[in-house]
Amino acid sequence: MSGANALRGEAELCVGERRFVLRPSFAALVAAEAELGPLFALVERAADGRLALTELASLFWHCVKERPEQLSREAIGEAVVAQGLAAVTPALRTLLGQILQGR
Repeated sequence: MSGANALRGEAELCVGERRFVLRPSFAALVAAEAELGPLFALVERAADGRLALTELASLFWHCVKERPEQLSREAIGEAVVAQGLAAVTPALRTLLGQILQGR
């Protein structure tokens, strides 16, 4: 899989030994919003340090571009925990920036 395209607001997430592109497409953000509630409130919770781990993993899950069938939501959550919040914060920051600023 090719790397993330910063011009599209994409980020990368490592799950196991594979890197996945996170693309905040309209469809991905609509699915995330349906599950997590309004995206602006999600951004506010993140800014206040109140973003739950499940919310972070869910946002990443919905934004995985070309998600293979064998990739589970739990694997994404485990990858976040294994890497630590500091390591995945740049990807989160990129996605939240796209939500606020667009392309």
